[in-house]
Parts: sequence; structure tokens; C-alpha cells
Amino acid sequence: MTETPQRPLRVLAAMSGGVDSAVAAARAAEAGHDVTGVHLALSANPQSFRTGARGCCTIEDSRDARRAADVIGIPFYVWDLADRFREDVVEDFIAEYEAGRTPNPCLRCNEKIKFAALLDKALALGFDAVCTGHYAQVIVRADGSRELHRASDMAKDQSYVLGVLDEKQLAHAMFPLGDTVTTKEEIRAEAERRGLAVAKKPDSHDICFIADGDTQGFLARRLGKAEGDIVDESGARLGTHEGAYGFTIGQRKGLRIGTPAPDGKPRYVLDISPVDNTVTVGPAAALDVTALTAIKPRWCGTAPTDPGTYTAQLRAHGGETEVRAEPVDGELRVTFTEPVRGVAPGQAIVLYDGTRVVGSATIASTTRATTAA
Repeated sequence: MTETPQRPLRVLAAMSGGVDSAVAAARAAEAGHDVTGVHLALSANPQSFRTGARGCCTIEDSRDARRAADVIGIPFYVWDLADRFREDVVEDFIAEYEAGRTPNPCLRCNEKIKFAALLDKALALGFDAVCTGHYAQVIVRADGSRELHRASDMAKDQSYVLGVLDEKQLAHAMFPLGDTVTTKEEIRAEAERRGLAVAKKPDSHDICFIADGDTQGFLARRLGKAEGDIVDESGARLGTHEGAYGFTIGQRKGLRIGTPAPDGKPRYVLDISPVDNTVTVGPAAALDVTALTAIKPRWCGTAPTDPGTYTAQLRAHGGETEVRAEPVDGELRVTFTEPVRGVAPGQAIVLYDGTRVVGSATIASTTRATTAA
């Protein structure tokens, strides 16, 4: 499998205002493509999102993207997708936490905004591809089919949050940074050589629509405080909380439990029940997950029909673990070779065959070694 040489394409480059997307747009233009830059306005009130140079949703970011496009020498536009972003990403994020699940808003944004709303609009306007600064690779096979693969540099690989893309979307996706084995410092040096002012701009690691980085505070403002009990595995009441949505499976800090555990060891969040607003805590060993069921699978190519052995990634910056997976009645049943910890409903599980992304699904329930979840 090799990447085939590309004919010049009409490319819409999504420019967040950061260094990666700026360098990706510059590389696409340098490769001879007809590139147009676009910045997505994702907030009706941009100043309510990140301040400073840490996000992708501020007025400052829009200006940074425009300056980069001017230096590259490509047309530039700002597209208002605030309503779509609010409905498909922000409201989904709030609803998932309210239901006791732990969502990944970046994955949802890639699925619903960058490679659905944006791609649909791009194709309608006659563009051939959408270019982003993600670190991943699209490989074209001899038969013309496309596969999504990990980036050449595993340290920067972002294929996990792209695992929701289907083959049709991959046919119009371009990731110019994915096959480059370089450090982030080298990407910044390249940006500086190209005269891009974003070369020294800090990366964004937080949720772009939570201005102060306080997820629990954001949810409390949207959902209101709802006092409930913190209990142990036997149901004994250990303390109270102000909203079950403020906890995630595997959480250790911030439990505010006055009574020590009988064994003196730390306790972790084992379960979140939105029905009775109860948070259950227990020992680390009770977090061991041996199997899970995932829903809404999306396949990066032909959907598998038989059981298979894969590696799986459960978090954006997590490692791989070996699994046995089987599609059953529109769901994905997964068994782990070795127990894993910190698996929460709402998270995405992404399956890999070597470096190839097989597909992604949303975790609905887990089976634990000692406790069912």
C-alpha cells in the first residue's frame, strides 16, 4: 500500500488559527493544489470561548488564520457554523454527561462539523477535498479504496479522533502532516521559515467551548446543582456531591469523602447513576474491565462481519490493548485479552489492524472482573 500521487485538487483548508492547520494549508498549496482557507466560527459570541492563544474559537484565532492565509497567498473566508456546533457538539456533550456518560467532543466535532457539515458544503461548492492539520494518513489501495492509518509519528498520531470517518468522507480528506516524522518543534520551525506568525502560538489541549477549562463548573451552570449520595459498593453512604455529572469513571481526586476506606487505600469512581443521582466508589481493582458493548459503530471502509483480533485505543492519548471484537446486531462486542481500567460509557473505542483504523464505536456498557457496570 502506498499513497498515490495526487492530481491538483480544489482544496478547502480548515484553518483553526493554530500552527498545524496553517502548515497543512501551506503544504497543500505548495503541492500544487488550488487551496482556499476557511475558518469556522463555532460560537455565536466568540469572546465567550477561549481567551489568549489557547483555543480555536476566538476572534483572535480567526485573525491568526486570516494572516496565515495571506502569507500563504490563498483566498480566505469565515463560515458561521455556530448553530450546528451548538446542537451537534455542545448540547450533545451536556446531554451525555447528564446521562452519566463521558463524551469526547473533539471526536464529535470531527464527525459532525469538519467532515459532515463542512465537507458537505465544500462538495456543494465544487471542492474536491477538505484539508486539516490532523496527524493521520489516508492510504489509497491499488483498487482505489481508501484507508485511514496512524500518522508516521506515533507520538503525534490523532487517528483516534478521526475513527468516525467513513470511506466516503476519507475519499475527500487530506492530512498533509500525517506522513511526516518530525517533532512539533520542527513543525514550528517550518512555520517560521514560511513566515507564519502562528509558529510560536501555544497548542490547545482543553475543550474549546469551556472558556475557563472548568468542565464541572460549565456543567453546573447548564444543568444546575443536584445534590446526591456518594456510596461504596455495599451501598453505604460515604458523602454527598452537587451533581453526578461532575464525575467520571476512574476518577480519584475531588471525591471529598471524609471516611477512609477500611484498607486505607484510595477509592475511585466505579459507577455513575443519573437515575438516582448516585456515585459509587471503590478500590482500583474494581475498575478492571474484561469486556464491553459499544453502539453506533462507524467503519473506515468495509464493515467486518466476523469476529477478529485487533488492537484497541480507548482514549485520545491512550495506548493500545489487544481485543477480540465482533459486530452483533448493529453493536460491537469486545473482549479484552488483559483487563483494562478507566473505561467509561460514552467514550469511543477505536479498533486498529496494525496501523489501519478499522472503525470506531461508542461504549455503552462494560463488564468488570469483580463488579458489573
